[in-house]
Amino acid sequence: MNAEEFSFVAEQLLSDLPESFRLALENVVIIAEDFPAIEIMHAMNLQSSFELLGLYEGRPVTEREAMPSGTLPDIIHLYRKPILAMCAETGENIEHCIRHVLIHEIGHHFGYSDAEMEVIEFPVQTGTI
Repeated sequence: MNAEEFSFVAEQLLSDLPESFRLALENVVIIAEDFPAIEIMHAMNLQSSFELLGLYEGRPVTEREAMPSGTLPDIIHLYRKPILAMCAETGENIEHCIRHVLIHEIGHHFGYSDAEMEVIEFPVQTGTI
């Protein structure tokens, strides 16, 4: 899947989310890129550019008091090649994989940690049910 098709699918999946989520994401930009930037890889101590599927850059809504004027939008990065590799490895379809990563990064926007999202996504595996 080329970059243009990937971005189109991501935009469609975003538009399919409930309106309440979309409204809460008005100041969030979704960017599809092939891989994370070298600076991000170094900052996160990644050994491979395939280790990161997506990244939320911004300030979670739970940490905001008010939006100061001139504030840049938050960014959700979706890394196309690692997501495509995950699809090939798991056998899941591309829409499922993109949606999974997109929802995960949106969770960070709402202030959820990775551990909290894992409990939400996989309650039986984490022993919460």
